[in-house]
Amino acid sequence: MRVAILASRVRVEEKLLVEALQRRGIDFEIIDDGRLLLDLAHPDERWREYDAVLCRSVSQSRGLAVLHVLEHWGIPVYNSARVTATCNDKLLTTLALLGAGIPTPRTLLAFEQQSALEGIEALGYPAVLKPVTGSWGRLLARINDRDAAEAVLEHQETLGGYQHQIHYIQEYIAKPQRDIRAFVVGSRTICAIYRTSAHWVTNTARGAVASICPVTPELNALCVQAAQAVGGGILAIDLFEDEERGYLVNEINATMEFRNSIAPTGVDIPQEIVEYVCTQARVEVTR
Repeated sequence: MRVAILASRVRVEEKLLVEALQRRGIDFEIIDDGRLLLDLAHPDERWREYDAVLCRSVSQSRGLAVLHVLEHWGIPVYNSARVTATCNDKLLTTLALLGAGIPTPRTLLAFEQQSALEGIEALGYPAVLKPVTGSWGRLLARINDRDAAEAVLEHQETLGGYQHQIHYIQEYIAKPQRDIRAFVVGSRTICAIYRTSAHWVTNTARGAVASICPVTPELNALCVQAAQAVGGGILAIDLFEDEERGYLVNEINATMEFRNSIAPTGVDIPQEIVEYVCTQARVEVTR
C-alpha cells in the first residue's frame, strides 16, 4: 500500500495524517502541489505508484485542478473532483442539499446591486452575504439595515472579482452562540463538536471554542444524508440549530481542518481518515 498526500504546506493536520500512516506501516509521500508540472496528454507514470492520493491542498483551485487531472489519468483520489468541486462552491452545495430535501437556511441569488438589495429586504434584516467560494469565515457580512446593505453591495460591485459578482444572500439564523461541525467519513458520523463564540461567525479559525457535541441518531442520519447529497467521502458538515426547524445544514467542507476536534471528542480523526482511504483504495484495486 502506498499513499500520496497532496499538500500546499505541512500543517498540524498533515503531520497527524503522516503519524496515522506510520502507525499502520503504510508507505507514503507528501507531494507539494505548487511544484507540480502536469503534461495532460502524457500521464506521469510515477502517479501509478500510489494506491490512493489524499488531497490536502490549502488552495481550493489548485487542489481541484490536480484532482481533475489525476482522475482523468485513472488515479484514485480522495475526495473526488466532483465532490470537492461541489463543496468548494456554496451555490452548488446549496443546490445539492435542496435536491436531496435536506433542511438548509433560505438562500437567494442575485447578480446586480438592486436585485440583491431587494433580496436582502425580502429575507429581512439581519441577513448574511457570502462569497460563493472561500473558507475560514472570510468575507462574510451580516447586514443589519439598508444602509449597511447598500454599502456592502457597492463595495462588492466596485471590487469586481468573480466571487463579488454573484450575490449569495442567506437568512440569518439566530443560533445559540454556537454551531455544529460534524465529521462524516464514509457512511457514518464519527464525531461532532460545538463551536461556541460571542461573535456571530462561529469558526475555530476566528477564535471559537470547540467542545464535544453528542452524535445522536438524528444528527448522524442528517449528516450522512447531507454527505451523500454531495457525493460522499471525507467531509465536515456545518449545521445550525434553529428553535423552530431544528438542524439546518449550512455548508460542507471537503478538505477540513480537524486539529481542534480530536481532544474534545476523543476520536482519532486522522486514523479514521487513513482507514477509510485504505479500505476504499483496496476496493478500487479489486474492481
